[in-house]
Amino acid sequence: MTQESARLIDGNALSKQLRGAVAQRATALKARGITPGLAVILVGDNPASQVYVRNKVKACEDSGIHSVLEKYDASMTEAELLARVDALNQDASIHGILVQLPLPAHIDAHKVIEAISPAKDVDGFHVASAGALMVGQPGFWPCTPYGCMKMLESINYDLKGKHAVVIGRSNIVGKPMALMLLQKNATVTICHSATPDLKAMTLQADVIVAAVGKQKVLTADMVKPGAVVIDVGMNRNDEGKLCGDVDFEGVKTVAGYITPVPGGVGPMTITMLLVNTLEAAERMAGS
Repeated sequence: MTQESARLIDGNALSKQLRGAVAQRATALKARGITPGLAVILVGDNPASQVYVRNKVKACEDSGIHSVLEKYDASMTEAELLARVDALNQDASIHGILVQLPLPAHIDAHKVIEAISPAKDVDGFHVASAGALMVGQPGFWPCTPYGCMKMLESINYDLKGKHAVVIGRSNIVGKPMALMLLQKNATVTICHSATPDLKAMTLQADVIVAAVGKQKVLTADMVKPGAVVIDVGMNRNDEGKLCGDVDFEGVKTVAGYITPVPGGVGPMTITMLLVNTLEAAERMAGS
């Protein structure tokens, strides 16, 4: 059986659908006198961070979530930032707290994330959130891998007994992704820079999640026909265009499903942040 091209999993369309549901749930909370609130803290003037933060704030407003953006100079001290986080932990109108990474070098990001109340950790980066995911307890799932799971769900893909290969082992994507796939009864292999033969691994995979931040990590000859390929990468090619970790043009001729970049995992990440913030508000409201 020869196939023309893989089917696209459209992150923009799926996001729209999920954000519609978020807006409805936000309306229901407002009817009970509760407005879901997200505080976003940006320290310094990293241009990429500014774009991400702007997109997050806009997405909140569009979905009926109240957002507060706090911008600080790069000279802000760690103690000042920790004091701000503590104040937001105490603020009953704020249900989610997000500190945009990377932080300036003099601030210990780990210490700041750990200072966020686990009940407001909508990024899912706190050790308590990671532990909850590890043991299968309710907590907040990190937004990017959570979005990838929703994409698999949207094509009614049954992971049970399937072999999933995750390329990348970051705390933000790779590791939590592997745990989420495992929860759905997939057999999971995590590959990384020290994996001797990546191709031998990916050729066995029914599902491949590429999350290393390097162009063309996955090429057509590394993919089993019909496999589902999820591209988490966000890179710029030589022409300055956005591209992922997957050689899209090549891989789409072999894969069964593929996510594009842009318009794939990216919009889903912000959408899952909205879902987590809403969830936090609902939990605090005891609903």
